Amino acid sequence: MASLITCPHCGTRPKEEFAIRGDAEPRRPSAGDRDEAWLGYVYTRDNRKGRIHEYWHHAGGCRRWLVVERDNLTHAVYGVTDAAQFPKAEAAE
Repeated sequence: MASLITCPHCGTRPKEEFAIRGDAEPRRPSAGDRDEAWLGYVYTRDNRKGRIHEYWHHAGGCRRWLVVERDNLTHAVYGVTDAAQFPKAEAAE
């Protein structure tokens, strides 16, 4: 059985129509932040296990950016949100 993703715009589609683009949790530093903040944002990532939020691009459909909440161990999908509607938590400073 193929894995399915429910796009909020196109409905349930096979995962082969999507391209995964990475973790949706990190907060992008502002232009005036120190180089260390940018270094951490661009190159240093935790390889967390379990339930995570990731950016996915619906390349074979509506071409929208989505945030998929899934378990990266079991590949179970818990939810899909349009990336424009995804509330990013501000990092604790």
